[in-house]
Amino acid sequence: MGMKAKLISGKSSFALAALLLAAGTVFAQNAFAQEAAKNKAVLTEDDGKTAQLVATMVSARHINHPPIDDTLSAKLLTRFIETWDSQKVYFLKSDIDEFEKQKTSLDDQILAGNIDFANQVFERFQTRMAQREEKIGAQIDAEHDFTVDETMIRDPKEVAWAENEAELDERWRKRIKYDLLLLKMDTSELKPGETAKNDLSEARKRLHKRYHTNRIFMEQTEPHEILELYLSSMTHCLDPHSSYMSPKTLNDFRIQMELKLEGIGARLKYDEGYTVVEDVIDGGAAAADGRLIKGDKIIGVSADAVSPFVDVVEMKLTKVVDKIRGPEGTKVKLQLLKESGSIEEIELTRSTVKIEDDEVKGKVIESSEWIEGKRAKVGILNIPSFYRDFRGASVGGDFKSTSRDVKKQLEIFRQQNVDILIIDLRWNGGGALLEAIEVSGLFIPKGPVVQVKEPENAVTPYEDEDQEMYWRKPIVVVCNRLSASASEIFAGAMKDYRRGIVVGDATTHGKGTVQNVENVAAGRLSSLFAKERGALKLTISKFYRVNGDSTQTKGVLSDIVLPSLLNHRDIGEDSLENALAFDRITRASYAPFASLVNDAMVATLARNSEARVAADKDFGRINRLIARYLERKNDKTVPLNENVMKAEEEAIKQEQKEEEEVIKKAGNADSKEDIFKNDFYNRELVNITTDYLELLQAQPQAQVQPKGK
Repeated sequence: MGMKAKLISGKSSFALAALLLAAGTVFAQNAFAQEAAKNKAVLTEDDGKTAQLVATMVSARHINHPPIDDTLSAKLLTRFIETWDSQKVYFLKSDIDEFEKQKTSLDDQILAGNIDFANQVFERFQTRMAQREEKIGAQIDAEHDFTVDETMIRDPKEVAWAENEAELDERWRKRIKYDLLLLKMDTSELKPGETAKNDLSEARKRLHKRYHTNRIFMEQTEPHEILELYLSSMTHCLDPHSSYMSPKTLNDFRIQMELKLEGIGARLKYDEGYTVVEDVIDGGAAAADGRLIKGDKIIGVSADAVSPFVDVVEMKLTKVVDKIRGPEGTKVKLQLLKESGSIEEIELTRSTVKIEDDEVKGKVIESSEWIEGKRAKVGILNIPSFYRDFRGASVGGDFKSTSRDVKKQLEIFRQQNVDILIIDLRWNGGGALLEAIEVSGLFIPKGPVVQVKEPENAVTPYEDEDQEMYWRKPIVVVCNRLSASASEIFAGAMKDYRRGIVVGDATTHGKGTVQNVENVAAGRLSSLFAKERGALKLTISKFYRVNGDSTQTKGVLSDIVLPSLLNHRDIGEDSLENALAFDRITRASYAPFASLVNDAMVATLARNSEARVAADKDFGRINRLIARYLERKNDKTVPLNENVMKAEEEAIKQEQKEEEEVIKKAGNADSKEDIFKNDFYNRELVNITTDYLELLQAQPQAQVQPKGK
């Protein structure tokens, strides 16, 4: 990760806060006050009722049954303040001292339905930003001496809250100086043939534009966003994965799980004030119509295709998306600014769009075409997530699910006489627990897949109840540090049953907790017209492998480890605040397979792989990147001397370029066209896979049969 990325990384998982905290926001003070008066986002008594219900649910249903007490109140206060100002560049210590008068009373307030503190912090944040506007603007246009040897502290946790305005002025001076230096040296926006101007005019222009965008977004803050930040700040004090979801966030979550949405079928992004079409999804209304293309800028939307266009220039992307989405069969009109400069209007009929990027995919390769002398038919089973359409499943019939799609793909592999399978779980962040169990069941006979410990410490084994094995041949499971949750359940089950070998990063993500999503108003007296209050995603239990180990913080260790930068980055569960601890329970009753995997076999495969990796120039580049990354990892400051910074930035850019070449391609990230590219990392996976197959074929007694069966 480059120096800039490290500096601006925030702890909040919310895009709004992350954007605001990245660089600060510049306002024209009078304009801000007028706009704030018109569009003031304030939580209401009804929002307080939602908070009250959430607090009750948290205490009753979280795995630890946490009391809503003074200890939680103190943690909530700190976390919510840092959510808005994690860089400590707006609030003064006097603000913090004032907030801390409520350090032990927020619990009582929430239980009483009082969320005034959320309003208070948000309003003070707005005030401090408005007060700082003129100074920030002046600093952008000020003369800076870029030859002075001075530094800026990288990690805001290393600094205290500013005692006074003068101290904040100095922080902003260095911050603006740093931003200008970065922009001055940035060549990412140059067109082919252009050379860097190497002056401050363009950097200042871009920095003013950045802060203008942040101001626009800040003015569009809505009450539900503040409530979501506040209540999730509370749940994050208990563990990293419990959160409150507003109705809008809940809808986005359902889309992710069901792999379908109702709309026009286009991916959009925000770029310098415009909503830009990034991609048109096959099978959607826009693709069928053909007039909306990549690069089009949406400047107006009529949500019902009858009302006048609403100007969406400089509108927050989430708001634009809300206007474009709608029920299947309804119409929407878009006003487009084409790349040619012309303006066009199109009308589309919304349809149900299937999101295919995250669905199971398969591919068959001939190993001899990848590696000379290795002959085997290898099936690639790519599982990007463990999705399940719960609403569709509840009414029966056909519905979208990972296990159903895997079963279909396994049948294709059987028909093509595939010899061995690579199951690719890299970048798979998890999903539905039930799907992890059902997919695991396709590779083992009847037996436990995972054990779940409930809040009362009762342990329940979750079993594959289907005796049939849909795939009996050998498998290789590939994971990386971002394979989490349901991925770890599957990988852990395959490892414990000795069903195959696990290859990849040293370990998986280490998320061994189970979350349940429940509507906040569910189970309470309410009519069909009751207010929708969103949902609570709450950690209700921990899961354990059938061998008794939790995956929490430690993950599932790979049998064969390949060099990777992810092995050294602080991206696992063990790096998250308030992560629950690792522990063990009693081993379940299960029978590992007799001869598919043994220690001698794994040792042989590891030795062969290590020899190939040592001789491979691309893996050598990864190891050099790792060494350089570890040198930078403990840097506490960033330089503000232009020559020093330029040298460091050039080195970092070169490293990032190498990372793109040898990490992203090797890690199979963002690969829509080809789920398993012929690159050095995947070739080593094929090498390991064919070595494994040869070892098994040399053992006539090897068969897919567990001991004692």
